Amino acid sequence: MFSNSHIGIDLGTANTLVYTKNKGLLIDEPTVVAVNTKTREIIAFGEEAKKMIGKTPTSIEVIRPLKDGVIADFDITTQLLKLIMQKASKKLGTALRKPTVVVCTPSGATSVERRAIQDAVRQSGAKEVYLMEEPVAAAIGAGLPVNEPVASMIIDIGGGTTEVGIISFGGVVASNTVKAAGDRMDEGIIHFVRKEYNVIIGEPTAELIKKTIGHALVPHEVEYMEIRGRDLVTGLPKTITLSSTQIQVVLKESLETILEAIRATLEICPPELSGDIVDHGVVLTGGGALLKDFEVWLTNVIEVPVHLAPEPLQSVAIGTGKSQFITGRKKITK
Repeated sequence: MFSNSHIGIDLGTANTLVYTKNKGLLIDEPTVVAVNTKTREIIAFGEEAKKMIGKTPTSIEVIRPLKDGVIADFDITTQLLKLIMQKASKKLGTALRKPTVVVCTPSGATSVERRAIQDAVRQSGAKEVYLMEEPVAAAIGAGLPVNEPVASMIIDIGGGTTEVGIISFGGVVASNTVKAAGDRMDEGIIHFVRKEYNVIIGEPTAELIKKTIGHALVPHEVEYMEIRGRDLVTGLPKTITLSSTQIQVVLKESLETILEAIRATLEICPPELSGDIVDHGVVLTGGGALLKDFEVWLTNVIEVPVHLAPEPLQSVAIGTGKSQFITGRKKITK
């Protein structure tokens, strides 16, 4: 029954999601693995591995096998995909043998990077692999009319990359990919705390700061947050207090880079489609779209209505899962 099953995979830098049309979202796990440094075998993945970041002995290394939306460690990614397929089988209650997989790729990915994603998915047990551009998947998942002769503009702010795309008739008319996204914002926060307070914090703490007191570039009531890290001078634990205005300044560079990508995409958009964008607005997806006041700020600077997708964290996965029933696919392997 499931020998020719269709599944969609959003193989993201921050999270990996698996979607099927009949069962909906099957898996939503961080793209993090804990690896035995001697055997290079995965001993934990997903949420379990994420909890181990910064807390492991030398025999265990916690890594993220994808960087900037593409594969950084092929062997570990293949192992991870096999484990994800096994977990999906358990959720379905049956063996998921040789499924047909639709997997998204950044619109700016090179042919080598696309081939690496295709090979990794095929080696994990897929019968056929179809590659799909991320903006199209995000637009389908957000419920936009991608197959109609109407411009749909999508901004997908993920962990490794921000994808800006204008879609019409099922294809990408104009697009831009920049590496200013969630991870870059976290790195900026880590660097700021180290430089300003001589305190080292980890990625999980930086991400928590961003989610708790991070704001886009609009005036807001100042919020404060206590965090703990290691003092660079004494080597002892230290508690400091950060303000939302400080974090806002840190995020400014990444937000302005995203804005430049949006403007560059709008500039190369055909004039006939520009009117559609003014009428229908822009749709935001991805975890970065949940930054406080992001919609308000973007609406003010581009003077176009900005809307948040119904399921911003799941839009790409939903789009890959539904794509074979909605739009044509580019076949990559048999």
